[in-house]
Amino acid sequence: MFQRASVIAWQDEAHVRNNRAKYLTKFETVTPMLADVFDVRLRDAAFYPWANVSRTGLTDTEFAARRLYAEYNVTVLPSSFLARTAHATNPGAGFVCIALVAEVGECVEGARRIVEFCRTLKGSTYG
Repeated sequence: MFQRASVIAWQDEAHVRNNRAKYLTKFETVTPMLADVFDVRLRDAAFYPWANVSRTGLTDTEFAARRLYAEYNVTVLPSSFLARTAHATNPGAGFVCIALVAEVGECVEGARRIVEFCRTLKGSTYG
């Protein structure tokens, strides 16, 4: 019985195409907003966009993630948490990962808050 249900589920690709289309819409909507303050792109073989925080003047992505959550109610993840340090280098260093898992409107609001946060950093001594 479980095998038959599994076969049926694996044959249904409509939900996969739907989900991909939703993520593409989110990415195409949010990326231009974030590009005002970050170098942001969807990395090869990645599911979420990684944003390079260097243009903000921040060097500590953990600090940035904590402040975004505490002051703007937005959660991002330092990308170094998702990568492994090898030869004294972590490919995620200097990036934050932004998961676009909410609906488009919520992703847009989150991006708006991230941009506002980054603009408050101009000339500050944070990070």
